[in-house]
Amino acid sequence: MEYKNTKIKSFMIPTSIIILLISAWFYGFTVVPIEETEELRLSEEFKPEAYVDDIWESSLIPALDERAVDLSELLWKMEPDEGTISKERLIPITKKYGLITVGEAHVYTVKGRGKVVDVKTETSLGKVEILPEGYTGPIKVNLYIGPRIPSDESSVRDAVGFIEFGDFREQTEYGKVNLEINKRCLQQINPESLHDNIENSTIAFYGAFTIRTFNLTTINMKEINIVPIKIEVL
Repeated sequence: MEYKNTKIKSFMIPTSIIILLISAWFYGFTVVPIEETEELRLSEEFKPEAYVDDIWESSLIPALDERAVDLSELLWKMEPDEGTISKERLIPITKKYGLITVGEAHVYTVKGRGKVVDVKTETSLGKVEILPEGYTGPIKVNLYIGPRIPSDESSVRDAVGFIEFGDFREQTEYGKVNLEINKRCLQQINPESLHDNIENSTIAFYGAFTIRTFNLTTINMKEINIVPIKIEVL
């Protein structure tokens, strides 16, 4: 009995091979070496550097140029009451001066000039506080000067207006684009040189900032943090 089962099993193996060969004859198939399969997989991997290279000069910077508003004018419109502003009052201001994302973040592209009054570079998330020309209100204005920008800071990506989550295959690609954009912003301002020259100076700046409003009715407006695309020491 055992001998008979062995014969059956040995017969089934070549039979399955014959069936496979017949199927291949009629329908065809391609054998791809493992090396080629790996190359194909790598070629399909998302490359954020290439994506940002493709849009930086052609569409990203022009879109931000078109949206940029004077920071002092914007801040005067906000007029926080004891450091806060209602979401209801903020919405029409944002519709005029910025944009509102799907996640209800209010994002603005701004430009202006200001006097540097404080430099905070104790950590890698370096910032400077400035007094914008033409604004004497209560909102404190900070600019990131690196060498790092917070990983969850997406102001520049969101301010562009055309980089949308639905354009990507997965959330990680969307996040990688954000990190690459922030990296380019830091390259533009050259943190190492900036740290040596910015204290007590007057600067011209251009960048974007976000006010998060999701699930909130009252917004804290004591300070804003701008991600700069350009800083010029005057």
